[in-house]
Amino acid sequence: MRTHRIKLWDLPTRLFHGLLIMLMIAAIITGQIGGGAIEWHGRIGLCLLGLIAFRLAWGLIGSSHSRFANFFPTPTSVRAYLNGQWQGVGHNPLGAFSVFGLLALITLQITTGLLSNDDIAFDGPLSGLISKALSDDLGELHEFIFGLLLTLIALHLAAILFYTYVKKDPLIKPMITGWKDIKPGEGESTTGGGALAFVLAVLIALAVVYAGSGQWIPAPPPVTTPAATW
Repeated sequence: MRTHRIKLWDLPTRLFHGLLIMLMIAAIITGQIGGGAIEWHGRIGLCLLGLIAFRLAWGLIGSSHSRFANFFPTPTSVRAYLNGQWQGVGHNPLGAFSVFGLLALITLQITTGLLSNDDIAFDGPLSGLISKALSDDLGELHEFIFGLLLTLIALHLAAILFYTYVKKDPLIKPMITGWKDIKPGEGESTTGGGALAFVLAVLIALAVVYAGSGQWIPAPPPVTTPAATW
């Protein structure tokens, strides 16, 4: 059957995926090294925070195939997919669960990192807003989520390989080039997004990074010691 080419993924979505992969690898490496690298781990966490905030905004105002409403899984769509009756391009209903799961888990991981401390060399930029005991608990949760995140990433990669080599549905190439060859009637090129939406999403991301950095928190008053007496 003849195929035709459509524009599936816009440039901001493709850049998001590429940057997310690189930053996640850097965060894992610096987190495992610890020591002096933990400061870079925190900086990378802020970059990831901005990246996730951008994707959440782009999922609302970006191009059509990147919007969450376009691929949000519903019981009807999942049932149709399992019965082989689902037609569409982009994320299928089961893949959408993986996407939303990764976004939620990464967001939770970043949030706990901002609020936690390690009692040695790192205090999250927002850890001063909560009690020390709660910050310690969130630090333990941060480590626990790390294991869940690695598991979900492994499953996500396995699914990509399965669809690429078993079902012969290439997923990686469209995320690099933006284009996909489809059969007639399967879908249309993505629409919407644009420069204004991109700038707005970037501004939202920058505002979220500023909030997460804790720069807006007033500095504690200097500690004064009583004057020495003879």
